[in-house]
Amino acid sequence: MKFLERIALVLFSLYGFIAFTILLLVLLPAFFIASLYGKVKGGNMIYAICGIWADIWLFLIGIRVPIIHEAKPSEERPCIFIANHISYLDIPMIVKVIREPVRVLGKQEMAGIPIFGFVYRNAVIMVNRKDAAQRARSVGVLKKMLMQGISIFIFPEGTFNETDHPLKSFYDGAFRIAIETQTSIQPIIFPDTVKRLWHGSVFSLNPGTSRAVYLPMVSVKDYDLQHIPELKNKVFDEMADALNRYQKNSHID
Repeated sequence: MKFLERIALVLFSLYGFIAFTILLLVLLPAFFIASLYGKVKGGNMIYAICGIWADIWLFLIGIRVPIIHEAKPSEERPCIFIANHISYLDIPMIVKVIREPVRVLGKQEMAGIPIFGFVYRNAVIMVNRKDAAQRARSVGVLKKMLMQGISIFIFPEGTFNETDHPLKSFYDGAFRIAIETQTSIQPIIFPDTVKRLWHGSVFSLNPGTSRAVYLPMVSVKDYDLQHIPELKNKVFDEMADALNRYQKNSHID
């Protein structure tokens, strides 16, 4: 029985990846036209198209995305979105649940993926963590976006959390930018993406529920640069506690 379940999972994953690619190909002309409108207007258009792609793809693979706001009245924009990172599904989740202009900080090596790479290069602000000068340029672009009223998104863990803990340790970047620009932080948690697509296997895609939870915003008005560790630890603890809370009390499939 387990062998048959495994075969079914692989076949479903192949179906999901084929649908993923076909949708990108269908929308590629729209992405190309949007790219002609420049980094700001064109970038906003590309992000909106990505939202349409996510809606269709997640529907086709049977993934439902309830969105929970724990303190919506106090949310403000622009902001710095951050989230936990534990699955390839986290990327489609971003464009599914953040339906407003935003720029995502992403790893430069992803730009080399055929077809997807074109969209990626035009939709994200790429960073090479091994190149200090390139990191600095990326930070400069992120700050520029905030000055133009466009929110940004950063995974503070940097890469997949493959530990047994709710979160990996955070990098300073998102919190430094928040303090330097006095921009509030909007934490989001994805407590179910690892159930829908495990980071250890691309052939683990399965339908079901994948929640997105907006936690209360974190103001940085009382912090300066010497308090980055304090701010980082505060947000880390709040996100880890929320992940434990939602995963422990989850009765979803």
